[in-house]
Amino acid sequence: MDRAIFVQFFIVLCFVPFLTFGQDRFAVHYKYKPQISYSLEAPEEFLLQKAIDRRIKEGVAVDSTDLPVSGKYVDTIAYMVEKVRYHSKWMNASIVVATQEQMAEVATLPFIERVELVAKDFHPIGQNGKKESFRIPINFNVTSKKVNTYDFQNDILGIPAMHEEGFTGKGVMIAVFDAGFVNADKISGMKHLFEQDQIVATKDFVLPDSDEVFRSDGHGTASLSLMASYEESKLISGAYDAHYILCITEDVGSEFKVEEYNWIRAAEFSDSLGVDIINSSLGYNLFDDPEMDYRPEDMDGKTAVITIGATMAARKGILVISSAGNEGNRDWKTLTAPADADGIIAVGSVTSSLVRSGFSSTGPTFDGRLKPDLVAFGSGVTLWRWLDSPNTSSGTSFTSPQIAALAAGLWQARPEWTREQIIENLLNSGTMADAPDTELGFGIPNFIDAYYGEILDFEEQKESDLAVVYPNPLDGNQLFIEYGRGNQCSFRMINTWGQIISDQSLTRNSHKFPYEIRLENTRPGLYFIECKENNHTQTFRLLRR
Repeated sequence: MDRAIFVQFFIVLCFVPFLTFGQDRFAVHYKYKPQISYSLEAPEEFLLQKAIDRRIKEGVAVDSTDLPVSGKYVDTIAYMVEKVRYHSKWMNASIVVATQEQMAEVATLPFIERVELVAKDFHPIGQNGKKESFRIPINFNVTSKKVNTYDFQNDILGIPAMHEEGFTGKGVMIAVFDAGFVNADKISGMKHLFEQDQIVATKDFVLPDSDEVFRSDGHGTASLSLMASYEESKLISGAYDAHYILCITEDVGSEFKVEEYNWIRAAEFSDSLGVDIINSSLGYNLFDDPEMDYRPEDMDGKTAVITIGATMAARKGILVISSAGNEGNRDWKTLTAPADADGIIAVGSVTSSLVRSGFSSTGPTFDGRLKPDLVAFGSGVTLWRWLDSPNTSSGTSFTSPQIAALAAGLWQARPEWTREQIIENLLNSGTMADAPDTELGFGIPNFIDAYYGEILDFEEQKESDLAVVYPNPLDGNQLFIEYGRGNQCSFRMINTWGQIISDQSLTRNSHKFPYEIRLENTRPGLYFIECKENNHTQTFRLLRR
């Protein structure tokens, strides 16, 4: 055989396992869900006790969506298609590999509701390339950097204070859905996850015959590091004691709707294991097949497949936290799915000046709901992707893991709280909770205010004690404080670690004028201002930009 022909033939043989010639992938949706083996009266047969306990706590009944797809339907179509890849009980559907002719025959079966093309023809999957259609992350410009144990991104969320209180996510289970976790099993800052059996499960839904997730891409590694890293001299993240489920749902070799179904199947898998939080640093709007594209008006909380799945996960008591999208400086502008889902937290990005990052998607949803819900630092985030040391990168992808870690610590601190209570207290702790908008939502949350929210209710003051600090947020150095009835008060400024930044006495000529103080050499972040006159103390939140 000619050498050139042999080489070409060898290359084709090598790729055969990854390709399906002339075949597409379809979602086969069923009309009904008849059961022989399972019953709602015995949920322990298809859900772990932790998943059942979550439903009880959240007041959510086990229902037909929790039951598996009908076995007899699966057996029928299995002989009519090339391959059945997996089933989605929430969508009551199967994902199959088939030809158009085979699907036309399947569609005639009386128990079939519809069939939907979700991925076109063959393409390499599981390779190391990444197409532009993989919308998150952008600006993944990595530079090596050594960081302090508690750096800026942790500080503004109150992570140091959370750790000082002893809350590190212990007892909370977080699922991470992403494109791959290359190096996550080798990075020194995450070795404790494996040494202490904190990885509950791994699953690859792009190549469902494999459970190998430490492949394909490092985007998931970066996201995981923002929740789970622990190395004193390099990076400590918010929820390093939590347990994790790692799932590949994003195929970096293409962009098709099948990835939305991968996401939903991963959510079902995680739900059955009793997951508490899902972090999703993925977003969908445009695909390799333009006929699959969404429109901005589809970001209405009920159209995109993945949005429907995220909403269902939330209704089962799972706290879903999603990046808002990186479309802020593109024509699209608005959210990407599933950030438009109802009952989840969509997270945008701010810069070190605590203003919206240009790339961060803005709201509202098309049906008029406020989004994003919260924001975190996303322009130059310290994370861990390579083996040697942490790096920096940008994107809303890297904001949602930070909020997920904060939520895990808060849930450890308040285990009696429901998903809705966690969300409510995170939103109320935001720096813009009094005036949320469609760029920053409720602003930057913080542990102290979320945890002690009822105690630090600064509005519950005597009617005679009208008090305010301004400007807030503070962009310059001059702060004014209208407080009290005397001409002198004590002033303390405290950061989110609980450290006293300033402790002094303030004076003024008359109570008709505000106290004035210059705050130079204080870095951007969230602070607590404590003023005391006689035996009365009042505390304010101040955002320093």
